[in-house]
Amino acid sequence: MTVFMLRRFCCRYGLLALLMAAVTMTAGLPVSAQVIPQPQTIIPSPPQLAAKSWILMDANSGHVLAEHDADKRLPPASLTKLMTAFLVERELDRGTIDFDDKVSISEKAWRTGGSKMFVEVGNQVSVRDLLHGIVIVSGNDASVAMAEHLAGGEGPFADLMNQHAARIGMSNTHFENATGLPGENHYSSARDMALLAQHIINDYPEHYAIYSERTFSYGGIDQPNRNRLLWRDPSVDGLKTGWTSEAGYGLVASAERDGMRLISVVMGTSSEEARAQETQKLLSYGFRFFETMNLYDRGAVLATPRIWGGERNEVRIGVDEEVYMTLPRNRNEELRARLNISDDLNAPMSMGEEVGTLEVVLGEDVVGERRLVALEDVEEGGLFKRLLDQVRRFFSGLLSNFLD
Repeated sequence: MTVFMLRRFCCRYGLLALLMAAVTMTAGLPVSAQVIPQPQTIIPSPPQLAAKSWILMDANSGHVLAEHDADKRLPPASLTKLMTAFLVERELDRGTIDFDDKVSISEKAWRTGGSKMFVEVGNQVSVRDLLHGIVIVSGNDASVAMAEHLAGGEGPFADLMNQHAARIGMSNTHFENATGLPGENHYSSARDMALLAQHIINDYPEHYAIYSERTFSYGGIDQPNRNRLLWRDPSVDGLKTGWTSEAGYGLVASAERDGMRLISVVMGTSSEEARAQETQKLLSYGFRFFETMNLYDRGAVLATPRIWGGERNEVRIGVDEEVYMTLPRNRNEELRARLNISDDLNAPMSMGEEVGTLEVVLGEDVVGERRLVALEDVEEGGLFKRLLDQVRRFFSGLLSNFLD
């Protein structure tokens, strides 16, 4: 049937406008153009790495961009020291210790094998130097010394490590020591290490610069940071390497470009060079095909819904945390926000009280959800105001039912 014959047919049945719209949308387009997504929506598969396990995560949103066996329990080797350093930073932040505090070096710390900071038994070493020794040169002696200083021994310190691992959601981790030396029940996973790195970066940013330092000198001995990417990629600024014969070579790294920070973890590679190269593949993939957007600041007012029985009629509603979303590049125009708020809010209401959810929608998919809270207190109104609101609510419901 020709377009002219179709037009006569559709005019007779009042469908001309519909047909012409359909013809306008498809005329002149090859069939393939109607089914292939636009180039900016195509995200290639993540790279396959020569490692036992890996993950790539956005440090702000927590969104995972790529993973392989990320929950597999593996020996973490010196990646363990990220938790040791995290607990030191936590105590510094709480004020229970100070950078200038002196730590006595025990014979056990001095005798601990593996990588060393080269502290001497009986010496008094500052917390500052020990933290640098743990992070930069992976000192087992420094790790044991800090464990003894904070908890009285490496066993009690391992208990603390496990308690905080559980607190931040490291569900496939168990520590037996502060160093990462092999232990029968000492394990972690790529996902758990990424979570720990995320907390180190976001919880204690004032200490994070230590992880980017390339060298550390103590007692006249200069040692380099074993993270080769600190020399190769100016966007990389942390975090920690690890190696044992059982674990292979691992690296937890982080990099920031144009306001987007990524965390990568590779575990079980074959060499120092391999862990650097495989990490670089992950980071390049993430920065090339994704972007992170700060959609709302903490405390942003997103709605002012009706509240019944209060001293005022509206309450400011919003988010109590920064809202970040990680998206495929060039799709930000497709983002929409959807607010799901109870239509029956009642006073009194306290600041921080949950009243609904914010859904972030990309195309047809919900890509993120955050809770909505009251951003202010609303006290209960007087007797007359409460009675008046009851009448208003009654007639409002009556009208709503009538309209339905």
